[in-house]
This record gives sequence, structure tokens and C-alpha cells, in this order.
Amino acid sequence: MGDAGPVRIPTSQGEIRRYHVMVKPTGPLCNLDCAYCYYLHKAELLGTNSNFRISDEILETHIRQYTEGQNADEVVFTWQGGEPTLLGLPFFEKVIALQQKYKRTGQCIVNDLQTNGTLIDEHWCRFLKKHNFLVGLSIDGPEELHDAYRRAKDGKPTFKKVFAASQLLHKYNVRFNSLTVVNHLNAKRPLDVYRFLSREVEPHEIQFLPCVEPKNFRFVAPQQWEATMLPPLHSSATRPGNPDSILTDWSVDADDWGTFLCKVWDEWYRRDYGRVFVNLFETAVAQWMGMDSQICVYHEFCGKSVVLEHDGAVYSCDHYVYPEYKLADVLHTSSSEMVFSDWQKHFGFNKFVSLPQHCRQCEFLFACNGECPKNRLIRTPGGDAGLNYLCPGLKKFWAHIDPIMPEIRKRIAMEQQSVI
Repeated sequence: MGDAGPVRIPTSQGEIRRYHVMVKPTGPLCNLDCAYCYYLHKAELLGTNSNFRISDEILETHIRQYTEGQNADEVVFTWQGGEPTLLGLPFFEKVIALQQKYKRTGQCIVNDLQTNGTLIDEHWCRFLKKHNFLVGLSIDGPEELHDAYRRAKDGKPTFKKVFAASQLLHKYNVRFNSLTVVNHLNAKRPLDVYRFLSREVEPHEIQFLPCVEPKNFRFVAPQQWEATMLPPLHSSATRPGNPDSILTDWSVDADDWGTFLCKVWDEWYRRDYGRVFVNLFETAVAQWMGMDSQICVYHEFCGKSVVLEHDGAVYSCDHYVYPEYKLADVLHTSSSEMVFSDWQKHFGFNKFVSLPQHCRQCEFLFACNGECPKNRLIRTPGGDAGLNYLCPGLKKFWAHIDPIMPEIRKRIAMEQQSVI
């Protein structure tokens, strides 16, 4: 098999060296045809002659490199797509065997699997429970909202299969999170979405992901836009559905995103605080307490979470799988060498370096950090390029929760005191 040579970790005593690789073992191959999917078109970029299945050689090389390339006690493997369950249980049984072969003494291996849920059955649930997988289940809310965009290749709705999968996961006590893409439609019904997820799906954690895609996303890589063509804040071109909009029709409106978060926060804080976990709220509380963001989009820097495609190529980020952001391939260069390369460090630090002055002067910079660079699609009021499209909505949300944070800090302090 191809070999990039032994991995040596040049760390000073006590230094933890870790990184994260999201594996796409089926590339963009999927059994669904979700209208808003940003990954299906990768079939054109990655080669139409591919069978979109990771080879045994690439799989084993990755698992060996990944376990050798970091010295943290826990190593997290993330399997995504496309739809990774298309490879079947034998593939993941092979994964478990290879992980056991290469893990170091005392090293804990953790797996998480992002799936659309349509292929999950009792056999899958028994396997996932046995090997303690964390499952991410994609579900966009109640039936009519979920089925609006998440359809099978033949156009049939998928909600019933996905909801049935959630119930099976509960039956077998498989830990799972829900992942909801907040788009142009479901953003307008925040309480319907949240109440359905928290009371009927009942995942371990609710994850919300804003759908933001420029109309040219299929052939223009993020941050490769012509700066002079970016529209100014609050112009009609920044509103999905307008004829001159730079956004796809299914993208969430920035103001709607802010309203969605505010309304869900109010319901969560009033009824579910301490009982229901929402990823964006948990990280907001942490940041208001002076800690780092728990998710990459709100962290000051990025770059330590890369993507391994089915053909062995590694890219800077899940949303940057374009030729401009290809690092190398694992059969010739170890993934740790790529992640800690000067090029990737520049990519990660550039998140902060490229922030416009408008953002640097914002009172909520500590919470936002410019959000994800892939969404920096518009210009500031002063005309500078690089303002995040979601800025108006995010500011609305941060301003809404800011007065509540002292109360939350007090509650947390009291809870900690009671434990002591």
C-alpha cells in the first residue's frame, strides 16, 4: 500500500497535538437529491469517472496516519458524505478492525456518523450501539418542512423514513444529535421546528446550520469572489428570492436567521434550560463566560479540521472542497503534515487577518469572530469586502441574549456551588 512514511510528532513536553479529519468515504454520492445540498455537485469537480468509494489502501493509510499523527488521549473519526451508510455495515466493520490495529496503548477511538437516516435499520442500530457511535441525523423539522427540500432521487418524500430512524435509535439507545439546515422556509417557523425536535425527535443535542449558498457556488470557490462585485449590506442583492440576489432561493434570509435564533432561545431558556442542549446556545454561554467557542465557525481561527475525500485528496475544510484548496493526498503526504503545514496555517489564521475593520470594532466580535469565512459575501457600510452575510441576524441574536447572560452566569455559579 502507499506509505507516507512514519509520522514523528515534534512536540515539546506536555504539548497536545491534535487535529480533525472529516472522511467522505462515498464522496458526494448520496441516495437523496436535497435541493439545497452544497456537496452533490462535487461529482463534477472530483471526476465523473469515479465510483466514489474509498479504496482499502486509502482507508488503511488514513486510519494509520490519523492515529499516529496526534498525541491526544482521544481521537475522533468523523464519517460523512454524501451518504456514508451506502457503503454498508461490512465497510464500517472493517473500519473498527483497522482502528483497533493501529490505535496506540491508552488511546481512545471515537466514531461519529452523519446520515440522512433513510437506510438506518435494526442491524445498523445494533452495530452503532455496540461500537458506541455518535450519530448525526439530518432532519429539518415537521414533515412538510423537512420534505420541502429533502427528497429522494425519485422525488419521493423522506420524512417518514428519517423520523422512523430517530425512533429506532432511541429503541436501541444509540446516542444521536439532530442536524437541521435552517433554510428560506423553515426559518419562518422557528417554534414549530424547535418544538418538534425537542419534544418528538428528542436528540441528545439539537444542531442548527444556516443554509447560505451564493448562486455561483457550484463553480466558484469561497473567497475567490471578485471583491468589487460583492453587494453592500442591506441591498436587495443580499435578500434570497430577489431577482438580483447573489444567494440561492433556498438560502436563509439573514434577518430571518436572527429572528429564528431569538425565538428558539426564548422558548429554550423559558422551558428547557438545563434539559435540552442546543449547540449554538451552549457555545454562546461558554463564550460569554470567557471560554473559546465550542464550534469552529465562531472561533477566532480555523484550519485544524480538514476533509479527506474518497480518492485520498485532502482539502482545507468541508466547505472548501475546490481545486484551489486541495492540500495533497494521503498516499504521498501524511494528514498531520498537511494540517500543520505553512499553507494550512495561513488558511486558518486568515480567518482573523481578513476581518474588515467594521467587524473588529463590533461589540460582539468575541462571540462571532466573523463567523465562517465562506459566508463573507457582502461589503460593510464603509464599502470594505468581507462582511459576513449573516451579520444582521447574528447581531440581532447577540443583542437579544446579552442582557440574559449575567443571570445565566449566576445560575451556573450557584449550580457549581451546590455540587461542591
